[in-house]
Amino acid sequence: MAVTKAASLADDLVQRFEERIESGDMPPGSRFPTEKAITEDFGVSRTVVREAYSRLAARGLLESRRGSGAYVPDGAQYRAFQVTAEEIGEIDDVLKLLEMRMGFEAEMADLAARRRTGADLAELHRALAAMEESTDVDASVTADAAFHAAIASATGNPYFLRFTQFLGVRLVPSRRLYLQGDDPVRHQRYARTINRDHEAIVAAIEAGDPAAARRAARRHIEKSILRYRTLKEGGHGLLAR
Repeated sequence: MAVTKAASLADDLVQRFEERIESGDMPPGSRFPTEKAITEDFGVSRTVVREAYSRLAARGLLESRRGSGAYVPDGAQYRAFQVTAEEIGEIDDVLKLLEMRMGFEAEMADLAARRRTGADLAELHRALAAMEESTDVDASVTADAAFHAAIASATGNPYFLRFTQFLGVRLVPSRRLYLQGDDPVRHQRYARTINRDHEAIVAAIEAGDPAAARRAARRHIEKSILRYRTLKEGGHGLLAR
């Protein structure tokens, strides 16, 4: 499975904490380490810690208490539905995930166009700018995930945001299949291609046009599906690590 370095490190953190919670080493009420402590102990960035904590929260294994920190909630040993890296090892798996996202993304864009605020639009434009300026895979994937999270937030429905955070970087199809090496020019060109789709979605949301937002979101996913089907037909059934 081709994943970004940040995604892989977040996977490791999530697995560590899941194992500790399930084994009883971190029972309900236990306090999670601070972001600072995790970055120092594991040598990872705050972005990685936040990604891991977002996924743990989406799985019902972490709850934040304002001004106090993050804790293991009651009933945390319940194993919620999840999609792991190991489960998305073939292009067929990615295509299935994209099919599932089709309706979700379209409805989310529709609601965002109806309910977005000025702050929501500002966040969407920040994500667009970050994507436009990205010159490597990790940066573009982070910006892409932030873009979809901003749409989810603009719906005004916290469940859309929680589900988007649950999917995390799995929401963004692998780019290492298309971008071999570390050429920043190629990375930026590809990111800008994706961003044209994003701009169409934002324009519709900003205009308050739910039907156009729905169409733009659906078209965005359809293009991803087409890219993966083309790769599959070319003999790339497995995702490269």
